[in-house]
Amino acid sequence: MTYLTTPAESPLYPSARDAMGYVPNYLRVLALCPGVHTAWLHLSETVRDGMDLRRYELVTLTAARRLGSTYCALAHASVLRGLLRDDAAWHAVVTGDRGAGLSPADVAVMDFAGRVAADPVTVSEADIGLLREHALTDADILQIVVAVCLRRFFSGILSATGAIPDAIFDDLPSGIRAALESPAGP
Repeated sequence: MTYLTTPAESPLYPSARDAMGYVPNYLRVLALCPGVHTAWLHLSETVRDGMDLRRYELVTLTAARRLGSTYCALAHASVLRGLLRDDAAWHAVVTGDRGAGLSPADVAVMDFAGRVAADPVTVSEADIGLLREHALTDADILQIVVAVCLRRFFSGILSATGAIPDAIFDDLPSGIRAALESPAGP
């Protein structure tokens, strides 16, 4: 499940079991440092609640793919599936076809998220300008940056500790997992 020896029981586990029916591997890792889990949970909820959920999931999936985080990509692709409500569009988006059912603003947001995920230092005023052309406010743009940087943090923890994706993601349609197991290009 991870390179680390994680606790068999933790005060964090019962609520996960109640909500999901299992204890996810990421939670087993964070059980070693419950305060980090609490802080991450609060920050991630704040970021997610500050933007449209569909946009948040597009941004997060893009960042996870760009970072090569299979675990996060699988998790957020699963959430996005319910939000898109069209399996063909979902499959296309998850496997990299951004033109499938996405607006030009969605594509610009995903391109920006990928750039921030790859190397935030390369973001320029021109990149921000492109988002403004799609009617995003500065607050919208900051929410995207924060969401991506939060994904960089969390994906880094999972990658560095060797946390493997939960078995629940094994049920995703063929081709999806393969597409998410390799980093997306710029």
